[in-house]
Amino acid sequence: MIIRLSRCNLACVGCDVPHTWDWSRFDPRLHSRRFSVDELASWALGSSAQLVVITGGEPLLQQPQLVPLVRCLANAGRWVEIETNGTCAPEPALTVVTDLFVVSPRLANAGARLVPAQRINPAALEAFVACGQAVFAFAVRDHSELDEIAELEQQFALAPIWVMPAGTAATTVLAELSWLAEAAVLRGWHVSTRLQSLLRGGPASQ
Repeated sequence: MIIRLSRCNLACVGCDVPHTWDWSRFDPRLHSRRFSVDELASWALGSSAQLVVITGGEPLLQQPQLVPLVRCLANAGRWVEIETNGTCAPEPALTVVTDLFVVSPRLANAGARLVPAQRINPAALEAFVACGQAVFAFAVRDHSELDEIAELEQQFALAPIWVMPAGTAATTVLAELSWLAEAAVLRGWHVSTRLQSLLRGGPASQ
């Protein structure tokens, strides 16, 4: 089960869910709904799904509400993962109840509007490493970004690292996967096929 929260503190070029934050193009009244923690927890627990992925937008912008939500899900036996861009440090109360953080620091390809100080928060990345409950995932567009990832790996001791093709079209993902997998194995990284893109498909130009 996926719980997708609205709002983000970044504005990445090529974001595949701009309707969660770009209110200049999308009407939030059409693309989002307000729920109390109790309402959302009750809805989620009404499903038999044992894995709950909380994503966004940027979920950690709503940490005060996330803590009781995740605690309720965890107490009911659900495995809870939170997907984040890694710019907001997790509060201890959240790490206690979260099974896994999937942290995706934004690379330079996120867009010229995002300077490194916006994309990379050293204190937050250090907190994710220290909690021991994080994996670090990167969407890769070209070979040059592998060195950028390696620099972040060395600077912050990121591990484990997962890489995946950045395309959203199935044809693009499959075309890029071969060279990316070979390069990742040489660096000791893991590779993802981005299954959601293969299942969802999309325009070949994406």
